[in-house]
Amino acid sequence: MRPDSVLAESSEGLASLAAPYASALFAIAVERDALDRTEQGLGAVLALTAGSPDLGRLIRSPVVARADQARAMAAVLEAMGAEPLVRNFIGVLARNRRLGALPAIVRRFRALVAERRGEVEAVAEAAIDLDDATTNRIRDALAAALGRRVALRTEVVPDLLGGLVVRVGSIRVDGSLRTQLQSLAHAMKGAA
Repeated sequence: MRPDSVLAESSEGLASLAAPYASALFAIAVERDALDRTEQGLGAVLALTAGSPDLGRLIRSPVVARADQARAMAAVLEAMGAEPLVRNFIGVLARNRRLGALPAIVRRFRALVAERRGEVEAVAEAAIDLDDATTNRIRDALAAALGRRVALRTEVVPDLLGGLVVRVGSIRVDGSLRTQLQSLAHAMKGAA
């Protein structure tokens, strides 16, 4: 399961909501020289919410009190040894009932970090875990095509069956077996 698909989101609404939170966190992380630690910590929180359906429901639930969400997240983050900046930030999101926007905030934060490094952020989704050599070939091909350094994240999405889906900003290139099979089925229906 993809970490940023765990929480339901309306892309336009959460994207506009995510920008100020991500920008504020980015500014503080730069000031404290904690960009890498903050980025890693946020990624760990997303992975945790993706791996725990109960935690995902807790942070999305409108019936769970803000204080209860904040206490639960504080306990989880303490147990995982999260950075103080990440713990404080998640606490702010909980108090403002914005935990549901976490995936969008993390995406925006990662984009800001990549931009600062002179990179463009890309995500490669595959049905299996990609080895380092394959990841490097994809990164190099994207860098050559885009004329910029690429910060590539990989995600395992078993539903793809095979092939690859690459996202760079708002551009999505879908070379997955699932999509090819769907196209073939659609073409066969039209020919019948």
